[in-house]
Formats: sequence, structure tokens, C-alpha cells
Amino acid sequence: MSNSSRAELFDKLRETASGQSAGRIELERNAMGSGNAPFVSAEKPSLTYLQNVLANRGSITCVANRNEAVQAVGNYLYGHFRSHRLVAGNDPRLAAMPWRDAGVLPRFGSLEGGEPAALSYAKLGIVETGAVVTYTGKGNPCANHLLPEHHLVLVDVNDLVLNLEQAWEMINGDLAKDGRPRGINMIAGPSSTADIEGQLVYGAHGPRRWHVILLGEVPEETRELAESNVPTD
Repeated sequence: MSNSSRAELFDKLRETASGQSAGRIELERNAMGSGNAPFVSAEKPSLTYLQNVLANRGSITCVANRNEAVQAVGNYLYGHFRSHRLVAGNDPRLAAMPWRDAGVLPRFGSLEGGEPAALSYAKLGIVETGAVVTYTGKGNPCANHLLPEHHLVLVDVNDLVLNLEQAWEMINGDLAKDGRPRGINMIAGPSSTADIEGQLVYGAHGPRRWHVILLGEVPEETRELAESNVPTD
């Protein structure tokens, strides 16, 4: 858009809104209604979610219970770092995990320099986008979600929602009940950025790797099906 075209557009917007009260503008906006949410099949939400996580350049593991979850975390850490060092927020759900069974002893708190991996427990997983929703605050530092080299996220299968509209309904319910957290993050993949030539680089401003562990009753073949049929742009 040229500068003259942009100026003309803004002139028209200012002319249209001139003299209109905030209440009138809000009334007209509400009269327009909302568009329909995109269709996402509810038949196999776990499969679609994992496919979209993979399409976002994440990696996945499926586990049936908390014992398998801590084992999956331990296997991931040892496979990448030959250690079981881990930072986790002070989320009661994470504190209650049987960490000793897998030889993993997380340090609960905020990520510090030199610590390569952090674990979060998602509030929600969004099937439509393959994203996780996390809340930040004193117990769940933002640094743990955005700054580690490897970000691991536990997602309960019962916390999957089909689309962003359903996600915001759940979030707004939490806000009404518990008040506003310090931050609400929707994370869909490792950190990525592109230079002027369009060369995509991962990990420049945040996690280089993003690993989702889906916890709950998921058919055994779900992971293999997801990995064999990843959506493409």
C-alpha cells in the first residue's frame, strides 16, 4: 500500500468515526456479530492436536499416567543432555508428580543462566492450532515458558479444546473465578524468526526445541498416525 493510499484510508476511517460516541461504536460493532468458528473434527481431537503440534515443529510423546509422564521427561532430558537437570514452576500439579521414580529431581522456581530445560503444565491445549495455553505469575515464571533452550510441556488430554473460541471461554471463566494472572501465553512451537531473505531460524529469541507430552487415555496408535500424516502449509 502506497503512502497516499494509506493516508486516504485513514482519512475515511476518521471521517466515518468522527462524532460517534464510544457507546454507538460498540453498539454497531456488536450488531455485526461474530464469524463462525473454524470446523475442527471432534472425533479424534488428540490425533488432530498432535498433528498440529508436529506441524508447528514441535515433538511429541503420549503417556497414560503420571508415572509414565515423569519417565518420559527423564528419557527426554537424558537423551538430549545426559543428565536429569530440570527447572519447573511451583505448579501444584508438577509438585505432586512422582519424580523420584524416574530419577528426576526438578528445581522448582525460575530459570537461571546455564539451565537448558524447563517444564510447564499447560492450562489448555488448542486442537485447532496445536498450541498450549499457560498462565504466568509468581508460581509459574514467564522465563520458564519463553527462555529455556528446551521447553517441555505437559498437556492433559482432558484439557484439550477444539478451537480458540472455546479456549477463550475457558480462560474468561478462570478470570472471573480467580482474577487475572500476570500473563496468558499461547505457545505454538519453538521460537522462530526469519531474516530479510526469509531464512527461518529457530531458537534466536527463545526455546530451540518444544516438546509436548500428552497425558491421558490416548489410543496406542495415535502418535504413529500423527507422525505419518503431518499437515503442511
